[in-house]
Amino acid sequence: MKKKETLYSNILGEGTPFVILHGFLGMSDNWKTLGTQFSENNFEVHLLDQRNHGRSFHSDVFNYEVLVQDLKTYCDAHQLKHIVLLGHSMGGKVAMLFAATYPEMVSKLLIADISPRYYPVHHELILKGLSSLDFNKIESRGDADEQLAQYISNFGIRQFLLKNLYWNDAKELELRINLKVLKENIEEIGEALPIHAQYQGEALFLRGDRSEYIGAQDEAIIKNHFPNAKIVTIPKSGHWLHAENPKVFFNEVMKFLVS
Repeated sequence: MKKKETLYSNILGEGTPFVILHGFLGMSDNWKTLGTQFSENNFEVHLLDQRNHGRSFHSDVFNYEVLVQDLKTYCDAHQLKHIVLLGHSMGGKVAMLFAATYPEMVSKLLIADISPRYYPVHHELILKGLSSLDFNKIESRGDADEQLAQYISNFGIRQFLLKNLYWNDAKELELRINLKVLKENIEEIGEALPIHAQYQGEALFLRGDRSEYIGAQDEAIIKNHFPNAKIVTIPKSGHWLHAENPKVFFNEVMKFLVS
């Protein structure tokens, strides 16, 4: 029988298990600062790299169902029960489906700037930029940034993407993400939560006031799947609300967790 592959994680602190899932093209490192803060408040924080991201395994199969099973395998391997589960963007979709599939395993659910609805593909330019990186010619992060700037004008987004760069054993720059498979399965990222999926537990949806990912029309959709959900707006932030306004984000999360 084939051994189940488990996800790479960075575990911080001791206490109530608290699992954090990054978004599309992200990694566990994106959450290290906030994860450390949570770990200082009696939580055992598990910062995960999802498949085809960060230091986790690569696979040709990529959809929300397998991402949920990856998380279940991880929780079983680490004997995690009654977890606090937080997911951002793509990670939020995984968290929603996990909570609906295994409600007994989730004590509280937090979703950062994503709704259960379908989203059309909108990462084409980013994927084109990443695909244009020729590591036979690129010899530094500066070179990579210069190349990405031809496709992506936003400096912050480029810095986020460049976190995926690392030096391999041959001392060459390479991307940690499985770009080929993520491009092939890009349609999966926007998939809606299954129509009958529901989680009756406590849930908090956090949205950026400058983001269009959760609008007024999403409130009814959220309540349909998560009847006990609260929706909180984080000021002065867009889709990367946890990075753009970390102080308010942290305070809202902690307020929900201790209530």
